[in-house]
Amino acid sequence: MTKGILGRKIGMTQVFAENGELTPVTVVEAAGNVVLQKKTVEVDGYEAVQIGFEDKREKLSNKPARGHVSKANTAPKRFIREFRDANLGDYEMGQEVRVDVFTEGDIVDVTGISKGKGFQGAIKRHGQSRGPMAHGSRYHRRPGSMGPVAPNRVFKGKALPGRMGGEQITVQNLSIVKVDVERNLLLIKGNVPGARKALLKVKSAVKSK
Repeated sequence: MTKGILGRKIGMTQVFAENGELTPVTVVEAAGNVVLQKKTVEVDGYEAVQIGFEDKREKLSNKPARGHVSKANTAPKRFIREFRDANLGDYEMGQEVRVDVFTEGDIVDVTGISKGKGFQGAIKRHGQSRGPMAHGSRYHRRPGSMGPVAPNRVFKGKALPGRMGGEQITVQNLSIVKVDVERNLLLIKGNVPGARKALLKVKSAVKSK
């Protein structure tokens, strides 16, 4: 069954194992997760548990949003996501979900919005190779051929310069190195999408062996 939690990326650090091995980890703070709704096949057509993270001021939420969270006796939430295939019997409306749903060694998928890079060229955006930088060369960092002569147009999907980053990305099969229940922290091996303070969705891996 799927387990999941929402949190904020605090940053990266490193931990040492007993044998002296160094592991780079991302620190995710996951305090104040509250169950807002349990969706069932009879009512909604599918099973899921809806979780909210991080309170926001009443003034910043509209009346339907306030009514929705009032059923769970909690404040309006800034970040709301659903976890499908969760065991609904383990959750109650208004229940707090803590980091101890995971244990050390669990394999998880982490979803977040990648860092926005703005408008970038084909080399940075698509990893294309550049031309010679010698003086005689008149081809340095341009995109290259636009396609054949016969259909006199550029095909859809051509790798061109444009806005890069700021997209939803899921990094799969990361392992949890440590669970700090007192400070509501998860230490996840490796890096995860997003800048510092980015909102993240952590759930049990779909493709783990």
